[in-house]
Amino acid sequence: MKDTYLENDATGLAALVASGEVTPDVLLVCALDRVRTINPALNAVVMLQEDVARNAIRAGLPDGPFTGVPFLLKDLGAEAIDFPTNNGSVLMRDSRHRYDSALYLRLRAAGLVSFGRTASPELGIGPVTEAQVYGGPTRNPWNTDYTSGGSSGGAGAAVAAGIVPVAHGSDGGGSVRIPAASCGLVGFKPTRARLPEGPGAGEGWGGMAIDGFLTRSLRDTAALLDAVNGPDLGAPYFPPPMQGNFVQALAAPTGKLRVALCPMTLSGTPVHPDCVAAVEAAGHLLESLGHHVGPVQLPPDLDVEAMMIAWTRIVACGTALSVRTVLNGRPLNPALLDGVTRGAVAYAEQISGADYLHAIGEIHAFGRRMAHFLAQCDVLVTPTLAAPPAPVGQLKPDNEDFLAYRTGPGGVFEYSPFTAAFNASGQPAVSLPLHWNDNDLPIGVHLAMPFGADEALMSLSAQIEAAAPWWGKQQELVARLP
Repeated sequence: MKDTYLENDATGLAALVASGEVTPDVLLVCALDRVRTINPALNAVVMLQEDVARNAIRAGLPDGPFTGVPFLLKDLGAEAIDFPTNNGSVLMRDSRHRYDSALYLRLRAAGLVSFGRTASPELGIGPVTEAQVYGGPTRNPWNTDYTSGGSSGGAGAAVAAGIVPVAHGSDGGGSVRIPAASCGLVGFKPTRARLPEGPGAGEGWGGMAIDGFLTRSLRDTAALLDAVNGPDLGAPYFPPPMQGNFVQALAAPTGKLRVALCPMTLSGTPVHPDCVAAVEAAGHLLESLGHHVGPVQLPPDLDVEAMMIAWTRIVACGTALSVRTVLNGRPLNPALLDGVTRGAVAYAEQISGADYLHAIGEIHAFGRRMAHFLAQCDVLVTPTLAAPPAPVGQLKPDNEDFLAYRTGPGGVFEYSPFTAAFNASGQPAVSLPLHWNDNDLPIGVHLAMPFGADEALMSLSAQIEAAAPWWGKQQELVARLP
């Protein structure tokens, strides 16, 4: 049964359950066995709730597109009564929610069998997952000396290692796409407000955060997005309506697209040669598929640096709000927070209400500049990251200078200069596993399209997957693990 479990994506496993060839109980046992054998080396899966999963199966699962498929929730967001959370923090260890989020209810209705959570950096602020609450870093299954990314780093490691075929993630600055790139997976960020945020909140980080999934196949991503698509009641934003759905978009023709290749940062600075090679190879592939491919013409006034300063201020304020809400007037014991989080709280104290509103305005202004920029092409292709996956410890969250950690030399923005731009603009973007370097580390390729063009982005991604399938490479990793 182990081979069957590992050789199928979530859609394939659901089909086996529907045909009666396997049972949800058997699939759950396979997932739990993988946790026991592989997770100690990865530190990806936390807060197991095996009894909750078994009770759900015993009570009868809903008839959905993923009935019986084992699933993991990120240890941040996806609020659920039956699933305590740490939010990646010692301060918030074993917190419990009194409600089920709209996202979780839709995932449960899809028939998924949630049985635990996956590690996240504290409150999601980082491209690596090394929070102290888990007792050590989360590691990349391709090479455990390297990070699996963040903030959905536990989800990325768990899916890449075959513990589960798909897992929940969230993305406020690249937190689905960064682990997808680091772990050789698909990570799709939909247009702002395409997915529900409530009822506990209407938005995250000024509207920049959205949920998503780590998967090995595009058809799983598409079906998961369809299962949870649509804002919840009272959402402060509403996305452009789709003509169909994500699964239908997999088979839709793309037409001949204008592709702008950007093998450099959006500010024009160089990136690692491995990342340049990945973008150039993607360009050759897209050209072979009949698209018009040319070099990007970066506008001189895009000002990505100003956007990142604004992003950093908004995230610091959001982090401080989360910490203060938990403290409820009590003094903070600094030992209960990681250094970066302490730094974010301290930085937020320097930001006035006017400063915060100015930051929101700068984010929106950047979105307008980005919209004009993308008018020159149909799709922008960049690396997902400016370098291969970082060694564990390189971006350890112990720097209390939050601004320097994010925007200083050797900081987060230097390592990940692409993904947050599309959280700020709200545009759909995806990281696809199209390249591995000479050290057999994944190098993600990032594609972005105009606001609301989710279906077109899914169609193009499906065309790429068909022409340059990555399933076999992913299976090489799964096969060599215990």
